[in-house]
Amino acid sequence: MQRIRSRTFRAVLAEGRAVRAAGVHDALGAMLAEQAGFAAVWASGLGISASRCVPDASLLTMTEYLQAAVQMQRQVSIPVVADCDSGFGNNLNITHMVHEYEAAGITAVCVEDKQYPKRNSFAPGNQDLVDTAAFADKIAIAKRAQSDEDFFVIARTEALISGLGVDEALNRGYAYAAAGADAMLVHSKQPTSAEVHAFLEQWDGRVPVVVVPTTYPDWHFDDAVKAGASMVIYANQGLRATIEALRTTFDSIITHGSSADLEVDLASVNDVFELQRLRQWLELER
Repeated sequence: MQRIRSRTFRAVLAEGRAVRAAGVHDALGAMLAEQAGFAAVWASGLGISASRCVPDASLLTMTEYLQAAVQMQRQVSIPVVADCDSGFGNNLNITHMVHEYEAAGITAVCVEDKQYPKRNSFAPGNQDLVDTAAFADKIAIAKRAQSDEDFFVIARTEALISGLGVDEALNRGYAYAAAGADAMLVHSKQPTSAEVHAFLEQWDGRVPVVVVPTTYPDWHFDDAVKAGASMVIYANQGLRATIEALRTTFDSIITHGSSADLEVDLASVNDVFELQRLRQWLELER
């Protein structure tokens, strides 16, 4: 088997076209995202946690998240952007994180300005943020820790998630960009894109902006790009589709006593073999 050569995220972004990324939680999802035409995959903290049936609340270790991201990156030529929560701890932890992700071949990571341990942005309860200056210092330390100039650090502000408003999100974004962040991710849980659109209208363009239209899914990719987004992450649609597909399939088998009614809509076993690259593996035996 020939090793897959993956492109760096910085190289993909440098092409000048806005990037669409699909949230996935395993290598199979990454392969399907690449086949569909996505330019990158998002190693989703929510997805990886959900695949183990534990909350997205800093329960899994950095090693577990890293292992999932590496398994994805080994199977695709598009870059993996790794969701690294709040950096897995303090400034020493984020230094270790950068060293480990970079050494493992992951070329982009995203870190958010929530306190550690964090909880998912859409989970009920407080979404407490760290001080702006403290998180800017964390970003600066992450950038100093990298050894390859292509390594890409996305700073994510949860100011809108926490109800602090667009002005606070902008202030934090400028501070993080000044600290060396390669891009800003701005997140909102409002039912429309209005908050994020307002952020983009006032952003001065010093670094690219990443958006995640989870709660406002009607925001078309082209409209997000026109508003100023350089990357759009469809962070959990794949996870939610998987849950619904499995639930429907398994319920049908129990209800009808067989899978006969489902077979026309299921992937073939040969399709599974193709995704496993079985033919190439068998050639190694010859």
